[in-house]
Amino acid sequence: MPHLLAPDEPLPFSARDVVVVGGGQAALAVGYHLARELRQSRATVALLDGQPGPGGAWRDGWDSLRLFSPAQWSSLPGYPFPRFLADRGARAAEAPHRDDVLGYLGAYEARYDLPVWRPVRVTGVRRPEGTPGGGLRVETDRGDVLARAVVAATGTASRPSVPDVPGRDGFRGVQVHSSAYRSPAPFAGRRVLVVGGGNSGAQILAEVSAVARASWVVEREPRFLPEDVDGRALFDAATARYHAIQNGEDPGRPYGLGDVVQVPSVREAKGAGRLGDLRPPIARFTTAGVVWPDGDTEAVDAVIWCTGFRPALGFLGPLGAGGRVAVEGTRSVAEPRLWLVGYGSWTGFASATLVGVGRSARDTAREVAGALGS
Repeated sequence: MPHLLAPDEPLPFSARDVVVVGGGQAALAVGYHLARELRQSRATVALLDGQPGPGGAWRDGWDSLRLFSPAQWSSLPGYPFPRFLADRGARAAEAPHRDDVLGYLGAYEARYDLPVWRPVRVTGVRRPEGTPGGGLRVETDRGDVLARAVVAATGTASRPSVPDVPGRDGFRGVQVHSSAYRSPAPFAGRRVLVVGGGNSGAQILAEVSAVARASWVVEREPRFLPEDVDGRALFDAATARYHAIQNGEDPGRPYGLGDVVQVPSVREAKGAGRLGDLRPPIARFTTAGVVWPDGDTEAVDAVIWCTGFRPALGFLGPLGAGGRVAVEGTRSVAEPRLWLVGYGSWTGFASATLVGVGRSARDTAREVAGALGS
C-alpha cells in the first residue's frame, strides 16, 4: 500500500529485491506488472517517489492542462480510465483534465495496493564493493536500500530543457518553463513570447493570448490536426510508423507526434485568430527584450519556454550513466541490474504516454522476474 513518511522518518527497510525509482505513470505500470510476475515468489518491491503525493509529473501541469485523447485511450494496465471517471459522474468520452489524471493515478496505486513510499528523494545508485548477491545500493534522503534490481522510472518532467540563446541570462524580464507555468493571470496586459511549436505551446498560447499581447516563436509553421482528429490519430500514426520501420518499409508521415491537437481551447483561439502571430527563433536577448534574425529588436516582458524536457537520470551518475543510457529493450547494456522505463522511444515504443507505457512495463517486469529467478 502507499506509505507517506513523516518528516525525517527513515525508510523502515534497508533491502528490497526490486526498487523502482519514481511514482508516476511509468512507475505505477511497472509496479502493477511486477506484482503479477512476482506473485508466486516472496520477492519484495518498493517504489520510491520524490513527490509528496500521487500523480508524478502531472502534479506540475498547468491548471487547464488537458490530455489529447478521450479517457478510453489514456489508461494504465488493468484499470480503465473511463471506469474511474464514470464512478465520479464525469463524461468518460472527453479528454481528461489534469486533475482527472491526478485522481486516476492516486486511485490506481491504491486499487492495486502498490508499495509506494513518499516523499523519498533518490540521490544515487552505485555498485558497492563486496555486496552479497551483487546488488546495487540505492542512496536516498531516507536511508540507503540494497536492491537486486533497480528500475528507473523518473520520466523527464523534473529536468526541463531551455535553449541556450545568447544573452538569455541577462534578460531582465520574466522567464518561465512550461513545467512551472500555471495560469495566464500573471501575464495579463504584458508582451509575451511563447516559444515552442508543439501541443504545450499551443495550449499555453491559447489562454495567454486571451489576456496578453502574445506571439508564437516556432522553427516552422505549426501543423494543426483536423478538428475532428484527436491524439488517437497521433498514436495510430506513430504505431504504423514504428511497424513500417521495423519491416523496412517507407513509414510516410500522415500525422506526427509534434502536430497540434485542437483541444477546445486551441480550437477557439485559432478560430479567433490569436494563434497566427508567428515569429522565427530568437537570435539573441537584450536586457529588455529580443533581437530577431533580421536584426530587428523588440521589447518583451516575458518568455514562456515550451521547449520540452530531458531524461531525469542524474541519480545514475555514480554508475557513469547520467544521460541517455544504452539499452537492449529496457535493460541497461552496461549495468544488467538496471532497467529504464518511460523515457521515450529509446526505452520502449510510446513509453512516455499513459496508454503506451504498459507494454514496456510488462516486458520489463518479466525480465526482472527472470533475473531474480522467480
